[in-house]
Amino acid sequence: MTPSQSLRLVIIAPDLLEGIATDSHARAQAERSRQLRIGLLENGYNIVAVLPADTFLYERLAQLQPDMIIVDAESEARDSLEHVVMATRDARRPIVLFTNDNDTSHVKDAVAAGVSAYIVAGLSPERIRPILDVAMARFEHEQGLRRELADVRIELQDRKIIDRAKSMLMQRQDLTEKAAYDKLRKAAMDKGLRLGEVAQRMLDAADLLG
Repeated sequence: MTPSQSLRLVIIAPDLLEGIATDSHARAQAERSRQLRIGLLENGYNIVAVLPADTFLYERLAQLQPDMIIVDAESEARDSLEHVVMATRDARRPIVLFTNDNDTSHVKDAVAAGVSAYIVAGLSPERIRPILDVAMARFEHEQGLRRELADVRIELQDRKIIDRAKSMLMQRQDLTEKAAYDKLRKAAMDKGLRLGEVAQRMLDAADLLG
């Protein structure tokens, strides 16, 4: 199984059936959407659903658990993106937007909101796989940076809490700084918790007991 075959995609696209019979613009967009889906299938991607960008999108994505979201939009791209960003706020996923809309005024906002790739035109099948590969790589890199930043924040917060707990032990139990730290560390090892978690529990207990 190739990486593309194991990648589960959800496409977010407007319903064009109503105007397709009389509206040439709708027909052109429908054909572009068809070519995009054909290109994805020809490259071996697994399209698990095509969904509208509506208020039910959060629940549908939570149920389907796709690996990547493809936004197929034109003039309504901004509205679609708002729905997608809101629907993925708790479980981030790479988002790739394909559009023929030459108005790129909101590209910066789209990227800032979490879009991994913003593709204007150029839906030839041979371009699709490298676009999605780069989008996935960029998403994974950004997720790694977010995890590192979160770890740094936790470490800084833990350090402050540990210092407070050490000071309390030194004052209340007449311990040296090293002895207070060793006591916290032993408690953390015994309970299988982070040092910061043990320190916070100790502070909470001290506040409760006065």
